[in-house]
Amino acid sequence: MQQPLIKYCGNKSFEDVQVVAKSNAHYIGFIFANSKRKVNPGDVSGWLKKVDLLDKKTVGVFVNEELNEIRNVLAKVSLSVIQCHGTESVEFIKQVKNETGLHVWKVIHHDDQGLQTMKEFAGVADGYVVDTKVANMWGGSGVSFDWKSIPFYQQEAREQGVPCLIAGGIDSTNIEELLRYEIDGFDISSGIEREGKKDDTIIQTIEKWVDTCVERT
Repeated sequence: MQQPLIKYCGNKSFEDVQVVAKSNAHYIGFIFANSKRKVNPGDVSGWLKKVDLLDKKTVGVFVNEELNEIRNVLAKVSLSVIQCHGTESVEFIKQVKNETGLHVWKVIHHDDQGLQTMKEFAGVADGYVVDTKVANMWGGSGVSFDWKSIPFYQQEAREQGVPCLIAGGIDSTNIEELLRYEIDGFDISSGIEREGKKDDTIIQTIEKWVDTCVERT
C-alpha cells in the first residue's frame, strides 16, 4: 500500500501543536466550530508562530459556518485547507473555494445516503473525510462506522480524483485493521489523546503500524 495521508485534528493547546509538529502527520487540524476542542483563531496564530511544522498543512474545521466567519478566521490564521464538517451545500462549497482560493474538503457522515452525497460534490470538493454521526455530535465522538463501507467511498473518491480520509474511532488498537482497506488516509483526534492531551507515545505507536503496513506491500 502507498503511504496514507495522516491528519491529526482537534489540537487545542500549544502543547498539542508541539507534539503533532514532531509527528509524521501531513495535516494538523484545528476546530473553529462549537466543540470541546474549539480554539480561538488568535491563539492558533500564536502557537503556529512558535513551532516549525516542516511541510505539514493546516486544516480549519467549520460546521455550517457563515462565509464571513470563515473570512474572520483566515484573517488571523493561515490555513491550507478548509474542512466543512456539517450539512453544507454544493453551492456553499463553491462559494468558499471562489472566495478563499483554498482547497475545501467535505465531510460525509456515513449513512445509507453517504455515497450519494459524495457523488453530489463531484468536481467541487477537493477531498473528503468520512466520519461517524453520533447523536448531536458532528465528530470527535471516538465511534467508528461500519468499515466494510470504506471501499465504496474510496472508489468514488478515486473516480473523482481526490483523496478520501477515514475518521471516527480510530486509535492504536485498530489502526492495523483500518490500513488493510488500503485507504487514502486517516483523520484522528481523540484516538491520539491521553487525558485530553495529544500523546507522543500513542502517535508513535500508530505511525509504527503505518510504517509496518507500508513496508509489507
